[in-house]
Amino acid sequence: MAGPPDPARAGRVDDIVEQLRLLKAWAGRPSYETITDRVNAAWAAAGRPARELARRSTVADCFRPGRRRLSDDLVVAVVEALHPDPGYVVQWRQTLQAIAGRAEAASQVRVHAGLPPDLAGFTGRTTELCHLRQAAQRGDAVVISAIEGMAGIGKTQLAIHAGHQLLRAGDVDRTLFVNLRGFDPDQPPADPAAVLDGFLRLLGVPGQRIPHELDGRVALYRSRLTGRRALVVLDNAADADQVRPLLPATPGCLTLITSRRSLAGLGTTTRLTVDVLAPDEAVALLAGAAPVGEDPGSAARLAERCGYLPLALSLVAGQIRRTPGWTLTDHADRLDERHAERRLETGVEAALDLSYRRLPDDLRRLLRRLALHPGQDFDAYVAAALDNSGLPTAQARLERLLSDHLLQETESGRYTFHDLVRAHSVTRAREEERPADRRGGLDRLFGYYLAAVADGVEALYGASARPEASIPPAVTPVPDLSSAGAALTWLDTERPALIAMVVGELSAHAITLARALWLYLSAGHNADAVIVHGHAVRAALRVGDDNDQAHALVNLGVATAWLSKHREAAAYYRRGLELFRGTGDQAGEARAVDCLGSAMMLLGRYAEAIECNQQALALSRLIDDPVCENSALCGLGIAHLRLGELTAAIDYLEKSLAGCRRFGLRSGEAYALRGLGEAEMWAGRYEAAGEHLRQALEMVRRFGHRDVEGNLIADLGDLSIRVGRPDEGAECHRRALAIAREGGDRVGEALSLNGLGEAALAAGRPEDALALHVAARTCATEIDNQEQLTRAQAGLSRTSQALDEPKRRR
Repeated sequence: MAGPPDPARAGRVDDIVEQLRLLKAWAGRPSYETITDRVNAAWAAAGRPARELARRSTVADCFRPGRRRLSDDLVVAVVEALHPDPGYVVQWRQTLQAIAGRAEAASQVRVHAGLPPDLAGFTGRTTELCHLRQAAQRGDAVVISAIEGMAGIGKTQLAIHAGHQLLRAGDVDRTLFVNLRGFDPDQPPADPAAVLDGFLRLLGVPGQRIPHELDGRVALYRSRLTGRRALVVLDNAADADQVRPLLPATPGCLTLITSRRSLAGLGTTTRLTVDVLAPDEAVALLAGAAPVGEDPGSAARLAERCGYLPLALSLVAGQIRRTPGWTLTDHADRLDERHAERRLETGVEAALDLSYRRLPDDLRRLLRRLALHPGQDFDAYVAAALDNSGLPTAQARLERLLSDHLLQETESGRYTFHDLVRAHSVTRAREEERPADRRGGLDRLFGYYLAAVADGVEALYGASARPEASIPPAVTPVPDLSSAGAALTWLDTERPALIAMVVGELSAHAITLARALWLYLSAGHNADAVIVHGHAVRAALRVGDDNDQAHALVNLGVATAWLSKHREAAAYYRRGLELFRGTGDQAGEARAVDCLGSAMMLLGRYAEAIECNQQALALSRLIDDPVCENSALCGLGIAHLRLGELTAAIDYLEKSLAGCRRFGLRSGEAYALRGLGEAEMWAGRYEAAGEHLRQALEMVRRFGHRDVEGNLIADLGDLSIRVGRPDEGAECHRRALAIAREGGDRVGEALSLNGLGEAALAAGRPEDALALHVAARTCATEIDNQEQLTRAQAGLSRTSQALDEPKRRR
């Protein structure tokens, strides 16, 4: 190889790994030890503390294929160690940012628990529908593909129409629908893992119970569909790899897949290749839409000019209905003229151009601006924001565009584009809208989303949790989100669009919206939180605002901590703390040092945790910040509890509980109650402990914090064991262990394994206890959790004493 490999060739994480392997070969194949030494030498020279230096195994992992994500900082450091040319390193950094942006966009996808509305005037496809019904009886997966990738041929409408027929016939009892965006001009294909996240939520799985790895999601998805007669519609698939994890593989379930490709790699599936409509079917779509006029063959001429494509024909039919007094002959003549004037090559292109030109100015403008929305679907509030109009006006305009087949309805009150219509509208927006007008529409959309998110978070968590007092009211209508139920429904519905709004911008808008979302995302949307706050960090770097970067780093640390990566979280907190001190933001400094105390606690460094929490307490009282003050009091209580200092622990926790109740801090109240329950249990006051723990459990279930719910169930299990009910305690710990494993909570997993070991020993099964404590020790060691590691070691010691001599030796 004459020169180092070009990182721009990489489009995915696996490609990055391959380019790194090529770079290592080009650099003379230095050992992993050598590369690690070079990386750490550079990091140490830059002031990075020893505890944050790279390990050989971590560096070696960068060269291992099959990774879902990589640390950008480490990859860049490895590149510098192999070829320290500044310009070359910049190329790698740019490629990594581009891949991260594509991955973030791919992770945003809307799934639906029902089919889009059926097309009222669906015509033809009799043979295809017969094949689909036969496949449904066999329970096949059916790939509906098109000849040579042709778009606009009606694959989606055929799948939807067939699905409605199956529902009416009672052949299926529920449906799942998703647009996989396989050929969207502006968005990458949907990530199967993100689709499964959405499907599992629709199937009743709470966010915290959804596994983080793809294989775990596939297994849980198929388990949830067992025994159901489900119809899964996978629309607009890119390739077989995208589809394969989404197949139910469950008897009784039918999958309909539409794609411009044949997806031959799926193996044993029924394949249905869809061609254009037959001439008589195409003419039937236009029959009766208007008087024929002078040319008796005008309908046939229109059908031919549209290429017999259903999308083009439906667009023309919409125009015919909107132009009273015109005959089919008039429309055919006009389509001929447009074709001649613009040399349009396809029927869809001709029909789109004609439909667009026939719209009044206000509808053309709305169509252009809707195409700028980064989400998959939208409602009248979004339309009003983009178009700066009232809600009734926006709704009427959407209905007009729907009746002209320029929009499609995904569910009642929500709309989307066919990808070809969207592509056409984006082009029109770029050519006909001034950049300032496009920016103005997106600014209003950000303003609408910010105001609505603030209202929703306040309804869910109380007035003290409102993201920003400085968020101005929206200039366009906002839905009523004053009730917790309405707020949660709206946030869950708009979540993909909200995240797409953040990751589509490197501006102050993205930073502010990310901060507004942090509390909602922390309740079970941990992977989304990492994406959003990681992007906010990059946006703040781009804007050059250290204070915004610090807030984003602390939020990213919280999201990382929920994934049991506490050392990584601590690194984010420290960097945020450093930036806050540089900007003089004492409120931010107090929060960062309080969060750092939580990380130190989970790493078993209790003295450091107390020092951090005392700093946070002093700062919060200085600036009169009740949220941080009561969080710091709770942290001090837990730290003293871990050190066995019960009197001090209970004192701090009672003060935290009183403060949280006084200021309406609901989530803080739940944490204080949990700490008090644990403290009372250690003090032998079991009735009071149970009361506190059950109150906390009831609260966190309302908030949706599934990880904390699992920990509280484990605490109740510990309590049951202490009062002599080991079987009841074991059942609690089994439930808690399931929650922890499904949500990726390794701390909770170690906690419940230890609890199960203690229950087994109390029930007279020391061999079972031995195996459970060994498993807990392994888990705690992997995540460096000293509290559960110590508990496992103590459990092993007690278990060893209960075993007879031969078993003890073994």
